[in-house]
Amino acid sequence: MKRVVLSWVVGVLVALSPLAAAAIDPIYSAGFFSPVAIDGADPVAYFTDSAYVAGSGTHSAEWNGATWHFASAQNRMAFLKEPDRYAPQYGGYCAYAVGNGYTASIDPKAWRIVDGKLYLNYSRSVQKKWEAERADYIAKADANWPGLLAND
Repeated sequence: MKRVVLSWVVGVLVALSPLAAAAIDPIYSAGFFSPVAIDGADPVAYFTDSAYVAGSGTHSAEWNGATWHFASAQNRMAFLKEPDRYAPQYGGYCAYAVGNGYTASIDPKAWRIVDGKLYLNYSRSVQKKWEAERADYIAKADANWPGLLAND
């Protein structure tokens, strides 16, 4: 009986895996069961504190299909007033990856604000590659992002 159930579960997962791989959520979150955007980082703090600051579930808000965490009620209110000002580019996916035509997770400590916009990267080593040709990667990512979302 255990084998039958296990076979059924594996079959369902295999059948659904192409669907999951093709779907790109508009906002990066850590996983299927965790709708918390950008690994729980406070997006407003990048602008106000010039630093990565972990958000808290105590100060959270829903926006664009994801739950956003904030370090304070003040940051939460600022975000809700102007989410497009504080939300990271490309839904919080790695800017380097989007520039290369795919999506990747992020390390919220690998970030940069350029021309008033927040960009996140997969890691600090990837961020160094992105920084070396930042303007080109931003231009490519700006062009690629709508197509990546359309594949959703």
